[in-house]
Amino acid sequence: MQPCTRGVGAKIVAALAGLVLTAGLTACGGGEARESANQGGTAQAGFPRTVQHDKGSTRIETKPERIAALDPSLVEAVLALDRPLVGGIGSYGDNRDFPSYLGDAVGGTEEVGPLEAPNLEAVAALEPDLIVSATVRHDALYDELSAIAPTVFVETTGPMWKDNITKLGEALGAETKADEALAAYEQRAAALGKAINEKASNPTISAIRFMGGPTRLLGNESFTGIVLDDMGLARPKAQDVDEFAVEIGEEQIRKADGDHVFVSTYEGGDQSRERFLRNPLWRQLNAVKAGNVHEVNDATWMLSVSLQGANFMMDDMAQIFEVDPMRR
Repeated sequence: MQPCTRGVGAKIVAALAGLVLTAGLTACGGGEARESANQGGTAQAGFPRTVQHDKGSTRIETKPERIAALDPSLVEAVLALDRPLVGGIGSYGDNRDFPSYLGDAVGGTEEVGPLEAPNLEAVAALEPDLIVSATVRHDALYDELSAIAPTVFVETTGPMWKDNITKLGEALGAETKADEALAAYEQRAAALGKAINEKASNPTISAIRFMGGPTRLLGNESFTGIVLDDMGLARPKAQDVDEFAVEIGEEQIRKADGDHVFVSTYEGGDQSRERFLRNPLWRQLNAVKAGNVHEVNDATWMLSVSLQGANFMMDDMAQIFEVDPMRR
């Protein structure tokens, strides 16, 4: 894709003028678009439409065909909805590449990170017709992004990841695809979890993440916890909490126990992991003594926050428990 040959400054100035005009149009015609949206529900397909989102409302004139997503989980949401992604941010960490498991799906997508400071000139040069991001990431950049293209913000990305797919479906004109993809995920999760519970007599599933800082036990509001809950799998008492995570030190290792313990390591977490695994308390865990400790991919189990990652998680679970993966 060739970058825009016009100066980025001129592009943004022109976009600002267009934004003023669009604001006027929204004031006059937004009610009609909202009425159409209300009548059509989640099956609405018409453009222009006005999308209500975390930063207000945005009028989208035509079905987006050049989308920029400024959060890795939103990158994966756009791809899950089979919509064209021209720009995106690929990683939360120092490595700015898109995760390898996305493969050719991001072959034509330009990386415009880093996450904490997206390259707005690179975004503008791609001439997107829709920008999506999250308030928790780029609240201060909303006005600048809106001057480049219509912009839709979700509130955050972790516990709301399924709601975000629904919201992007509305913004992208892909409501049916969003509904179908979420329904397929939930059906698979329920069926696979039932098979695991029957095979392993309702096991408790512990999820522990080693990081450069405190070690985390993943709670019910984490991506990992949500997927396990959708599967109907029990969690140890210390992790069955309505929190993102519970931080523990080595003296609290017993809180990590379960019938099966799933372990992932984020960048900088190797030393913490080694200390825990050398600790005599670790060797006393029931899962350790039973040989039920499983190393899993941090990128899919913790970072993805996406339908893609959830399905990879379930692939791992099916393999470990030796049940039908239920992929259809």
